[in-house]
Amino acid sequence: MSAPARFDRGHTDDLMSFLAASPSPYHAVANAAERLEKAGFRQVSETDAWDAETSASAAVSGGRYVLRGGAIVAWYVPESAGPHTPFRIVGAHTDSPNLRVKPRPDTGGHGWRQVAVEIYGGPLMNSWLDRDLGLAGRLSLRDGSSRLVNIDRPLLRVPQLAIHLDRSVSAEGLKLDKQRHLQPIWGLGSDVRDGDLIAFLEEESGIGAGEVTGWDLMTHPVERPSYLGRDNDLVAGPRMDNLLSVHSGVAALAALAGNDDLPYIPVLAAFDHEENGSQSDTGADGPLLGSVLERSVFARGGSYEDRARAFAGTVCLSSDTGHGVHPNYAERHDPTHHPRVNGGPILKVNVNNRYATDGSGRAVFAAACEKADVPFQSFVSNNSMPCGTTIGPITAARHGIMTVDIGVAILSMHSARELCGADDPHLLANALVAFLEG
Repeated sequence: MSAPARFDRGHTDDLMSFLAASPSPYHAVANAAERLEKAGFRQVSETDAWDAETSASAAVSGGRYVLRGGAIVAWYVPESAGPHTPFRIVGAHTDSPNLRVKPRPDTGGHGWRQVAVEIYGGPLMNSWLDRDLGLAGRLSLRDGSSRLVNIDRPLLRVPQLAIHLDRSVSAEGLKLDKQRHLQPIWGLGSDVRDGDLIAFLEEESGIGAGEVTGWDLMTHPVERPSYLGRDNDLVAGPRMDNLLSVHSGVAALAALAGNDDLPYIPVLAAFDHEENGSQSDTGADGPLLGSVLERSVFARGGSYEDRARAFAGTVCLSSDTGHGVHPNYAERHDPTHHPRVNGGPILKVNVNNRYATDGSGRAVFAAACEKADVPFQSFVSNNSMPCGTTIGPITAARHGIMTVDIGVAILSMHSARELCGADDPHLLANALVAFLEG
């Protein structure tokens, strides 16, 4: 008998709120932590002892999470769990392609004040033109603390050159130089002074002048996520790649809090820096996940043998958005695999290990979808085109655990504003609950 759905369109409404409130990876993990706190999870410091006898914050059972920069790892240990109990992991990433502020941000010329930016990841650069942009991220202070900042109003704009000054656009298409053509304007004035942008952010954030000594700042479109279409069956919004998966993973993990009869330990691992290779202390190719899982085993009195047994029985779903069939470019897709929006989650397969899915992993995901009464689809790339990748192969190789690549089909991936089906987010969340339950 199929399980009743736990999430519905209310989940999608909440997703849009989450997207709007998470203009940077740092905001995304802060919002995820807040939701987990409401479900009874408590933060554990990586610098504290995780021995239950010496640290009350590292109790053997219950919900815990670790924050590091733009990454969060959260887990729930049922009272019935032993030292060698395997994990069920939902993996995702918190970062999205965008324009990020350089170390010397103040620039300009010809009477314009501009902000110097660097291209992060692989954005569809044209989608950032003539769009009202805010500025958000993390400010590092002189005393060693940090502060989140979010200027969520029209502050910046990358103006496109008028067609009258570039008639070749119509015949040859738009060509953008990443250095010269994507520096946003944010005001007027011929006297550009170093420190103007940071002084502005200090004032906006109520921070004393000269207290900010470092920053990780990025632009974001300020237009709200919204339903779209005749029947409101689509959702348009920013950063669906991959906050859609983060949001569903948080909801699924929170839904299991208090269930002490689970055969596995459910985990959410949302990493930063997937869009540029995952090689950082907060990326999937770093030690964060392995360290957390190992310390969890040892805090429950486990040995290295228990750790090996737990990892051998562990499965990870690497959840990331994928490509729905595009009606204007259907020939770019594999002719026998056309994932459709609102058709349920997609299972990603690539025999060259750009995705980590194999037949055994497919069976695990199929069982979860069947239990949740959720349809799923398969995705493979057109043989004539290169295939993208995810945190899936990295997670499988680094930790030696079975990993399955899944996601939700969207259009306009890596645009400043992406498009998904309104039903797919809650279908994904239901499948994740069934997977985590085992």
